[in-house]
Amino acid sequence: MVNVLFVCLGNICRSPMAEAVLRNKIEQRQLADQITVDSAGTGDWHIGKAPHEGTRRILDLHGISYENMRARLVAGEDFEKFEYIICMDKSNGENVRKIPGGEQSTLLFFMDLLPDEELREVPDPYFTGNFEQVYDLINAGCDVLLERIIQEKLQQA
Repeated sequence: MVNVLFVCLGNICRSPMAEAVLRNKIEQRQLADQITVDSAGTGDWHIGKAPHEGTRRILDLHGISYENMRARLVAGEDFEKFEYIICMDKSNGENVRKIPGGEQSTLLFFMDLLPDEELREVPDPYFTGNFEQVYDLINAGCDVLLERIIQEKLQQA
């Protein structure tokens, strides 16, 4: 089983959107028995809450489920469980590094999946309100990530 964790600040906008989008793509490709996806935040303001209404609205628009998703914090055991830990911006990466176990883990930054994009961080729609732009970036990046996982982890089996 390949495990993917998306990380943002509060775990109610970007990372749950990425979790839902990638999970949907995995289900469409019938790979749910081989890849799991989760998301977490580095700040504790929203623990236990459902995704932000803007995230829910854009996911509903695209027919993507976010059922049973609740915000949680990145935990030390995540560094042992997840092969892919993908941060939405540099600040998230710095915060993950401060968690015991995080300093040694391999982190990816979401926008590295989209090297042709001018943006180098996924904008936080909690502050910008730009949920459509974030969805477009996440949708494109999740396509790249899924192909990467298939090539790196599943074709070797």
